[in-house]
Amino acid sequence: MSTDPIIFGSDHAGFGLKKELMAYLQPGYEIIDVGTKDTTSCDYPVYAHKLCQEVLSRQTLGILICGSGIGMSITANRHPGIRAALCLNEYMARMARMHNDANVLCLGDRIIGVELAKSIVDAFLETNFEGGRHLRRIELIDSTFGVPKVEKFEIR
Repeated sequence: MSTDPIIFGSDHAGFGLKKELMAYLQPGYEIIDVGTKDTTSCDYPVYAHKLCQEVLSRQTLGILICGSGIGMSITANRHPGIRAALCLNEYMARMARMHNDANVLCLGDRIIGVELAKSIVDAFLETNFEGGRHLRRIELIDSTFGVPKVEKFEIR
């Protein structure tokens, strides 16, 4: 079992996929769910902000899900230190971690199916940041906003 938790958050549109993915990961990971807790209509930024606060305070990875994944990714990327990536396939998830040290994966419940989502999550969680020239590029992004040097987000 991983020693670092995976933080999950969704709005009402992403609730179903969130439940599926949390159940899928539960045997091997500690799961923290910041909400929403049902399919009652709600505002996705509330849950994106909660997740980002947890990811930053715990220095771990998070997964955000809404209908398309777009709103969650836009909101999450407003947080200094968050590198959220909307991924539609396994390759995007691997590259988001390997080259961009993404610490939040965004998914669209209405865009991808459960089995593809599981494969994307696996790729995201199993891939580590390469560093090197990629670290320099991330620091260039963050330095514009006064964000401290990049911390590696790896699941231990």
